[in-house]
Amino acid sequence: MSPTLSPALPPALAGECYDLDSAAGRLRVYRSVPSQAATTLPLLLVHSVNAAGSAREVRPLYEHYRQHRPVIAFDLPGFGLSEHGDRPYSPRLMTDAVLAVVQEVRRLHGPVPIDALAVSLGCEFLARAAVESPASFRSVALVSPTGFSGTTRRLGPPGSTRKVPGLHAVLSAPLWGAGLFRALTHPGVIRFFLEKTWGSKAIDEDLWHYDTLITRQPGAHHAPLHFLGGGLFSGDVNALYDALAMPVWMSHGTRGDFVDYRGKAAYTSRPNWRFDVFEAGALPYFELPTDFMRRYDAILASA
Repeated sequence: MSPTLSPALPPALAGECYDLDSAAGRLRVYRSVPSQAATTLPLLLVHSVNAAGSAREVRPLYEHYRQHRPVIAFDLPGFGLSEHGDRPYSPRLMTDAVLAVVQEVRRLHGPVPIDALAVSLGCEFLARAAVESPASFRSVALVSPTGFSGTTRRLGPPGSTRKVPGLHAVLSAPLWGAGLFRALTHPGVIRFFLEKTWGSKAIDEDLWHYDTLITRQPGAHHAPLHFLGGGLFSGDVNALYDALAMPVWMSHGTRGDFVDYRGKAAYTSRPNWRFDVFEAGALPYFELPTDFMRRYDAILASA
């Protein structure tokens, strides 16, 4: 269990906030249920993975949809306010966390299929969860998903990763591992990477500020160093995307470092897949919230 957090560290999202003990460790869960919901179907939000990842990244979506329906988000293992222990971090662990929260949603809201949206690398974990438990998901939304760059499909053995042998051991060496993470999460460096994500200097200042706080926790370096070593990327991700049978919405932007989605050509003829492209960075719901929600609402209405 990670050390006790400072009470001054704010939660990522509004509403109910609690810890869920799971097979993936202690997970910080955020939940909001409106008094008069347009639908009782829950929406699950899964953030991306980077050196400063947390559920704060899905805040515009959470704030919008909690006015209309039950919404649940959580911090992935090793990120945000979830457990930060020194342990192996892998796609399996992250998928187990998604499935644990799905079971929590079903406990709270009944055994109904849910809608789920994930961002960037979080899409790989959501896809694996949806393949393993398809009856739990009514629809899946993938925002700027990994696994679509270039034309080479990742069809490795089931459960394989893109871990670079020996790299994590080098990155996490006691002499410099924590120091490397501190350098990568210096406020100026966080701003630099957010500008690359946005493809613009007009980043969300609230997200930047929260990132500078959340990365100062004891043990916050463990999971990101596994990410840098390639251990959180799935070697079989395209096999997972291939197996999604429920309605799938894929969207992405046109600016910044995340604009190569040539791999989506393999899915454009699939009847359950739909696509949208936004003139924005990799997190288009920050920049074009009205347009993004409108298009996502259309997907949800047809699911």
